Amino acid sequence: MITTTEATQAITAAMPAFATEYVPLAQAVGRILQQTVAAERDQPPFDRVMMDGIAVRHESLASGNRRFTIQGTQHAGEPPQTLTGADLAIEIMTGAVLPKDSDCVIPVERIDVRDGIATVEAGYEAERLQFVHRQGSDYPAGHEVLAAGRMITPMDIAVIASCGLENVQASSQPVVRVISTGNELVPPGEPVETHQVRLSNGPALVAMLQQQGFRQTADEHLVDEPALLRERLAETLDESSVLILSGGVSMGKADYVPQVLSELGVELVFHKISQRPGKPMWFGIGAEKQAVFALPGNPVSSLVCCRQYVLPALFLASGRESPPAETAVLAEDVTFNPELTCFLPVHIVSTDDGRVLATPVPTNTSGDFASLSASDGYVELALEQNEFPAGTAVPLHRWISP
Repeated sequence: MITTTEATQAITAAMPAFATEYVPLAQAVGRILQQTVAAERDQPPFDRVMMDGIAVRHESLASGNRRFTIQGTQHAGEPPQTLTGADLAIEIMTGAVLPKDSDCVIPVERIDVRDGIATVEAGYEAERLQFVHRQGSDYPAGHEVLAAGRMITPMDIAVIASCGLENVQASSQPVVRVISTGNELVPPGEPVETHQVRLSNGPALVAMLQQQGFRQTADEHLVDEPALLRERLAETLDESSVLILSGGVSMGKADYVPQVLSELGVELVFHKISQRPGKPMWFGIGAEKQAVFALPGNPVSSLVCCRQYVLPALFLASGRESPPAETAVLAEDVTFNPELTCFLPVHIVSTDDGRVLATPVPTNTSGDFASLSASDGYVELALEQNEFPAGTAVPLHRWISP
């Protein structure tokens, strides 16, 4: 049995990297960016007008001129006109280029236009270059606007498009398969006997993975029959880059998963971690470099192990930057077995002094997944001690990785 730190280190050392590919922007959201995105031009690429109104020379307005003859009208997307006189104005629209030889925009609400003459409201004072978004004020041409390693968001899509890129280099989407094992499991919608339980781990694991951008994910259920497990796991290994199992990994007579995986050529990296919940977790690498995570069947154990080990491994293989470590402060005293690391579900709130306060959310054994809905994540209690007084700072792991 290894420690939680050793388990993370072993997965990090063994985890193969996913391939990268160029994808159209329409398919890039949720992927991990694998290139630097540099500005194609200054942003904005010209002095951009920010209000509908008129463009004038500030010096003329400041000298007391309140009446301007409309020289012309300029819309967004049109080449800039040139203001040809101090007593002239060009009607201007939001998003248009600031006309040449003008340096002040007066909003339409501050003028009255009649018979081609714009009269500025009495007492209105304006500043030079007001309502003008200066060229290059966001960033200059060539500036690195996005770095590799980030999950591409809809906002990033706008940035990438503004840099003129039709396609972008990103991590490929791994094919992830989740298999729940157990004779007692019955999927939702099917008749269930009193001695059976609903299948919940598979859908929950798939949801957790898809929430973090891993969309090529699906789950299925297999009963505890070695021949069936061997056949279906062999097929699944051939068609996937990541295999996640839930159940069948402990020491019971029907826990066939480790044996079957060994027979299929999956090399064991470790089996069992000194933690609670999730002690029986198994990890290995297939003959074709598939990552195989066999998680305990208890729901709390399965979800904790997925969040603690599977998601970080997939982030690593995708080239995603590691999220910053977080710390929370215990809201009450906690006592635990010092021989195991404890992953304790908690509800968190931010305090006025900037701390994150963690209140334990008790679970009635590792099968009590319903209690997890009231939690925001879990804290990590070190195996070297068993007393954790209120106010102790401990590592925090949110269910939804930042």
